[in-house]
Amino acid sequence: MSDDDTFPNLEASALHAIDDEQLLAGPGEEPPRILLLYGSLRARSFSRLAAEEAGRILRRLGAETRFFHPAGLPLPDDADAEHPKVRALREMATWCDGFVWSSPERHGAMTGIMKAQIDWIPLNLGGVRPTQGKTLAVMQVCGGSQSFNAVNQLRLLGRWMRLITIPNQSSVPKAYLEFEDDDRMKPSPYYNRIVDVMEELVKFTRLTRGCREYLVDRYSERVESTEALSARVNQRSI
Repeated sequence: MSDDDTFPNLEASALHAIDDEQLLAGPGEEPPRILLLYGSLRARSFSRLAAEEAGRILRRLGAETRFFHPAGLPLPDDADAEHPKVRALREMATWCDGFVWSSPERHGAMTGIMKAQIDWIPLNLGGVRPTQGKTLAVMQVCGGSQSFNAVNQLRLLGRWMRLITIPNQSSVPKAYLEFEDDDRMKPSPYYNRIVDVMEELVKFTRLTRGCREYLVDRYSERVESTEALSARVNQRSI
């Protein structure tokens, strides 16, 4: 289905609301770049379907999106960083301004597939910080009643990766009941919540990406840099 048919579920008033001009990039402004990760390899993966709905919403809001498909990604430490899938993931993480992480809940936690993707993204990559100061939205799908175990874990990881994790989040219970046979999500408060989350992600991304370096500039790191510079100067003068 094309992006022109993105919102058959929303009433006209909601369509008007999502076309808020303040959300859309102005003339000459680069669209927010969002990378979406999902945590299941099933043929009909509901975490992927939820992420695809999120991607459609993001594009409607003027964002540019990319998906990383985790099939073939090795376990962390079971390959080196030159593995094609690892290289592709790291390049996408460097490219983006923000992330969407969408995981199923399995045994009360995010899946290993979700965690492996995050573990392959380093805090520092050749002097570039692929996550620090960027934005993050977290989502989960549940096989049973609504739970927040996976999104809570994803938030913890977002903090560890020094991402700006937005306040809103999505958890879809009994996800197998929330999608049509064409893999599109049914109209529901859960669908509307995903729209809420993506709106908020675009807002936070546009507000913060121009001052990302300032936001992650830390006193302790400036002290370390000053001390290292002084040590090099002293070494040369000996």
